[in-house]
Amino acid sequence: MKKGVFLLLIAAVSALGGLLFGYDTGVINGAQFYLTEYFDLSDALKGWVVGSALIGCFVGAIVAGPLSIKIGRKWSLIISAIFFTISAYGSGLPDLFPQTVSMLVVFRIIGGLGIGVASMNAPMYIAEIAPSDIRGRMVTYYQLAIVIGFFVVFLATYFIGNDLTVAENIEFGWRRMFWSELIPSLLFLILLFIVPKSPRWLALKGNEKAALAVLRQINGDDVAEKEMLQIKKSLNETNDGVKVSYFSKGILVIIAIGTVLSMLQQFTGINAVLYYGADIFEKALGFGKEDVLAQQILLAFVNLIFTFVAMFTVDKFGRKPLLYIGSVGMIVGFLLLGITLQQGNVGVLSLIGVLMFIASFALSMGPVVWVLLAEMFPNKIRSVAMSVAVAAQWAANYVVSQSFPVVMGSEMNNSEPWNGSLPYYIFIAFILIIVFVTYKFIPETKGKSLEEIEGFWK
Repeated sequence: MKKGVFLLLIAAVSALGGLLFGYDTGVINGAQFYLTEYFDLSDALKGWVVGSALIGCFVGAIVAGPLSIKIGRKWSLIISAIFFTISAYGSGLPDLFPQTVSMLVVFRIIGGLGIGVASMNAPMYIAEIAPSDIRGRMVTYYQLAIVIGFFVVFLATYFIGNDLTVAENIEFGWRRMFWSELIPSLLFLILLFIVPKSPRWLALKGNEKAALAVLRQINGDDVAEKEMLQIKKSLNETNDGVKVSYFSKGILVIIAIGTVLSMLQQFTGINAVLYYGADIFEKALGFGKEDVLAQQILLAFVNLIFTFVAMFTVDKFGRKPLLYIGSVGMIVGFLLLGITLQQGNVGVLSLIGVLMFIASFALSMGPVVWVLLAEMFPNKIRSVAMSVAVAAQWAANYVVSQSFPVVMGSEMNNSEPWNGSLPYYIFIAFILIIVFVTYKFIPETKGKSLEEIEGFWK
């Protein structure tokens, strides 16, 4: 197989894995209004149905580490594709098998397991198989696909729902919205059987011949031989064959840095803006409920465009410069929104602030965190370390999504001097922490092999 075709397959896997991440996370947003009516859900039950997938995401990320060590990155992704498929069909069970709220929750949790496993394994698989000079761009395909997944599922649920009456949507339209995920999930499952296993995982399991064959497909004979020597040296030097102690000081520090960076991605407030974007536009910016479509398209479009910018600059400028640039943009964006809210002068500047924040996140913390998490951990601990970091990110996601509406509705936030701006200043404080952590603890990984990056921690 030619190098270009080979790398295209890797890109396809990363794209579909990320797209399903975004699709499965977002499909409930389009379906929830109609299934709420169908099941006559209370507010508490509605929150449980919508948020139940996060349980699966957290558990999936935790088990993804040991799973990827045992059966490899490729087969872990195959399992995640099976979870996505089961969840997509089961969430919209037809009348032949009457759906219940409990069954729907079970299938949403199964989908969450798929997200958790894929969110850890997909970027790691790409990083371990991509050439070092384009690895950053290859991993950002994953974030790009997540953004596309959110956008595609929004359009899919809109067009499915738009072709039916409200009564038809309540009766069966929401089922079709879930079933629309079957197309990408089955395609993902099929493609995974024709891509190779990770050369780093093969080497870790002692199959150096197969690892070298994969590296030759990627880099050619000379580069492959050199990279294989680096991989063997890395594996031999790590504890000299002694079982890895994850609680040793050196390893704990590396895992802690990656975990903090992963959690800070959520503490920027990105999911508060995405999950509650309609509320922000309506309450803070004066948009009406009838403008929900335009709001979501605007946010998704800006997110998409600047993810493309990150994809084509991450290997040129480096990881840390993008984090600095994005952090400044996020701070300025939230300052514009916060100050206009405090002054009661909400308008165009407020809207620019929200869009500047989205653009800056898409340029930096969105894709770059996935790139760094996939690169920064040494070969022998990468699976477990990334599993911990991604699980912590899902926990942080839950904390932000649950606490944001509470802070928004608090008496302190809705009185002087905040006037609705308090959450955004809290997010600014966390973004300042990102700048400090990036400067103090994060290595620049641009253009380096995974084994060269490993040397930074020694």
